[in-house]
Amino acid sequence: MSNQDGDAAATMTPEEVAVMTGTNLQQGLTSTQASEVLKKDGPNELEKPPRPTLALLFVMQLCGFVIVLLMCAAVASVLVNATGSNKDDPLQYTTGIAIFIIVVINAGIAAWTEHKAGDALEALTKMSQATIYVVRDGEEIKVEVPTIVKGDLVVLGTGDVVPADMRLVEADDVKVSEMALTGEPDDVAKTWKIKPRREGEAEKLTPENMVFSGCSVSNGKGRGIVTATGMHTRIGRIAQLIAGDENEKPKKKCFCLPDTSDNMTPLQVNLEQLGARIGVLAIVVCAVIFVVGVCLGRGDPNDPNGKVWLYMILIAVTLAVAAIPEGIPLCVTISLSLGCKDMVKKNVLVRKLAAVETLGSASVICSDKTGTLTEGKMTMVNMFAGGVSYTVGGKGFDPTVGRIQRSAGGAEGGNDIGVRSCLLAGLLCSNTTLEQVQDSETGETKYEPKGNSSEAPIVVAARKAGFVESSANEYKRVLEVPFSSSRKMMLTICDISGRSVLCSNGMPLSGQDNFIAICKGAPNFILEHCSEYLSEDGSTEPMSGLKRSEILKIVDDYSSQALRVLAIATRTMEELPFDLQDEEVSTDERFHRCRSNMRLLGLVASIDPDRDGVPESVISAKGAGIRVVMITGDYLKTAVAIAHNVNILSKDDDDSVSAVDCGRLRPNDEYLKNTAMDALTAHTKVFARARPEDKLEIVKSLQRQGFVTAMTGDGVNDAPALNQADIGVAMGIQGTEVAKGASDMVLTDDNFCSIVAAVEKGRAIYAGIQKFVAFIMSVHIAEVIQIAVCIIAGMPVMRTPLQILFLILVTDLPPSIALGMEPGESTILQDNPRPKKEPVVLAWMWASMVMNGIVLSCVIIAVYIVALVLECDGSVLQEDVQQVEDYENRLMAARTVAFISLVWAENVRSYTSRSFDKPVWRNVLGNKEMQKAIVLAQLCLYAAVLIPYFSEKILGLNGRDIGVRGWFIALAGPFACLVLCEMCKVITAAQMRRYQAYLATQQAALTKGHDDVVNEKMAEPAARQDRFQPAFSERSETIEL
Repeated sequence: MSNQDGDAAATMTPEEVAVMTGTNLQQGLTSTQASEVLKKDGPNELEKPPRPTLALLFVMQLCGFVIVLLMCAAVASVLVNATGSNKDDPLQYTTGIAIFIIVVINAGIAAWTEHKAGDALEALTKMSQATIYVVRDGEEIKVEVPTIVKGDLVVLGTGDVVPADMRLVEADDVKVSEMALTGEPDDVAKTWKIKPRREGEAEKLTPENMVFSGCSVSNGKGRGIVTATGMHTRIGRIAQLIAGDENEKPKKKCFCLPDTSDNMTPLQVNLEQLGARIGVLAIVVCAVIFVVGVCLGRGDPNDPNGKVWLYMILIAVTLAVAAIPEGIPLCVTISLSLGCKDMVKKNVLVRKLAAVETLGSASVICSDKTGTLTEGKMTMVNMFAGGVSYTVGGKGFDPTVGRIQRSAGGAEGGNDIGVRSCLLAGLLCSNTTLEQVQDSETGETKYEPKGNSSEAPIVVAARKAGFVESSANEYKRVLEVPFSSSRKMMLTICDISGRSVLCSNGMPLSGQDNFIAICKGAPNFILEHCSEYLSEDGSTEPMSGLKRSEILKIVDDYSSQALRVLAIATRTMEELPFDLQDEEVSTDERFHRCRSNMRLLGLVASIDPDRDGVPESVISAKGAGIRVVMITGDYLKTAVAIAHNVNILSKDDDDSVSAVDCGRLRPNDEYLKNTAMDALTAHTKVFARARPEDKLEIVKSLQRQGFVTAMTGDGVNDAPALNQADIGVAMGIQGTEVAKGASDMVLTDDNFCSIVAAVEKGRAIYAGIQKFVAFIMSVHIAEVIQIAVCIIAGMPVMRTPLQILFLILVTDLPPSIALGMEPGESTILQDNPRPKKEPVVLAWMWASMVMNGIVLSCVIIAVYIVALVLECDGSVLQEDVQQVEDYENRLMAARTVAFISLVWAENVRSYTSRSFDKPVWRNVLGNKEMQKAIVLAQLCLYAAVLIPYFSEKILGLNGRDIGVRGWFIALAGPFACLVLCEMCKVITAAQMRRYQAYLATQQAALTKGHDDVVNEKMAEPAARQDRFQPAFSERSETIEL
């Protein structure tokens, strides 16, 4: 059965559903039928697409363009040395082996990181309980949830998790928590009856006679026929959205490996493009130098009789190692890993490394409302009792926080007659209790309500007024008529025999009355049946038409603030208007006889309050150029009020333009075309009545417009959008495992405020990555220039491939990582988000890298020439150096001086590279990690040039023989680089200013373009219809939810 067929069961009678599914309403399926259906439809579980193994992920990492070039260089090095005269010397193969080791380390780290990420579908399968009761062969038996089949008659009770999508055929006060599916906190009352939608009433997110897989039963009991299992359920539909189109063939690369390019973040794409461009450039440079070297006859100085072309292949390998930035992937991985650890201190747990920088580039944050922007805990904030308005302090369920005060003047009101009478009556008309429980993870004690979430605010407020847990037990309940969507009220009758007051300092009683009927529910429904009201001093006054209008205005005022309002009324009776033992009197008839001539005690108004700090965080996000968008399943007026409370909507916003019902996205249940959809989402800040599919389409639309989109959420309904967004952010405490599995990062404190801290850190990390990429690339540029100059000029090649690898990955890597940990500028949140397609290396950065590379090359070549002159008796060219006695050791000494000078110069440049335009002396010691990195780099340098055997036999360096003169010559390099590189910053600063001006112009043009499209669409008459058409009466809306 398809999901559409399952939903269609909501419009059928139980008998029709039984016929459709081939079951019996009393006997259920037979065991034989169940086995046949299970064999045909398969188990009741979600499909899990095969995940790549760790080995496959490792192989996939080896397919990168840069990695392939490095492996080719390593193979070439090994083959050439294997054909040389010293092929039996193991040290000849150190270069090729070293390159292979670097490749394996890079691929291993990347594969392990990806292997540990992304388990959304596995989390979905854990939402159902292990067993459930069903009726088969006329008997009630317990079966495993995966064996549930279409047509099974399932027995549900309080606490059960619904095992599949079902059409209820029996429902005794059944209420279901659908928060995981819809994102809304209120329990939903269910019935077995067909409830046709009234004209003008908004479509409900879920049918009233259907319950869905993964939702929990919070109250009552019932039976239902299974209409959909496994992937055909609503949760199955969400799983399909996460997994993608099942008919779409998976993309491949290298003919057989999975292609994951669609899931790459902006940083990964940029680095891939950068590596490809550098790789192509490296091939061109190697080819040119190879041809030039062969034409000029540049042979191996250590093997004068060797073939020139074989030697030039080794030189090409050297150039490849010098040109290809093999250190960047490893450095980025380390930098992001360290950033992730730092994020944990900011209550952000990162599941995917590249997500750290992606959040820093986010231009839109799409946030769920309940549990993300708000507490997810209904809290009473206002009440009207005895003709007096009160405010109720505190948030959440802790009754020890906050007190009840008069709105006018702030006087203590918890002991007023109206307050105590109203709250006790509400407590007597509730089935919810408040308990202290201990958190299994933190060990902290907290309060939790057990029962209906809409009654929790009354119970908590009653405790604040001085009532204790056992207060309700002092009043024996003789009758209960549960709430229903048709009655819009709940009624209880309690025994008050012998009481002269309802409670201490409460409403006076006649002393002759034995029963009190208490009714709570939608204000307009209850006021219809009230003939009097309780006044401030405890006396009663008749309910005139004027007074009723005044109270309704108070209700309207509360509703306009997104408060959900309940009215509480009572009626005292000497005896009941019916015989409790008379079963001929229906529940509805008893309800009607008791609800007349009631006395209004008061109104209670509750809200799901915004989280502490959220309004300030939203303002900070706006200051960072980020648009915060709220997507919620709540009604439009409620969503708009909450959006104003948390500053998503400002006073200057036109609510009719900035907030829309998601029904406008899909007129006639078909989504708008891309152009119209993009025009609608371009500036909308609030989307109400959203389905899971709506959230996904909104995110896609924003991405089409070039926005880097972050999506926050905590429910199952958020998972598809979390998975689709450039960066998914799940809530760690209230978030479902599904949402966490689909996300890129998790907020461990569920606080929206942590997102702003993550944005700031993400931007700082990305800026650090840009700095060390520019630093490393300038080193590679310098290496290529130095080797090319040596070949063309006929000088001995300054450096071997192994020396280059040691230089880049040992002495330069620690400062590069330290640059990645550079603290962000204090004004970093005042910058606009980076464009989505902006490359890691910008044009002005290329200019800076080239200038620094040329400066470094000129300085080190000069040092090398001086060292050659002094060490080789004035000889500089290779053919002359070969004539010098003991030229091999003398050449090693000259290379050592140049190597030491280069490392020192790079260490100085590590400090100049901390800023592209600021002078080096500005907060020179501000990055503590840099000092550690320089010390480590220096230790590695001295190990490389001073340790016997390792230095001369493996690396070809010898610092022990260069003398004081050699060390002194090497000092010229860092001093010259310091002065010249600082002078280059003058040019770079001017280029940066021009680029920022260009970005501002582009942003203004983009905004104007969106405005023009939106204005054109707004001119259409259809676009102005039904923006704020209420789903139904505002006053009844509060209880309908």
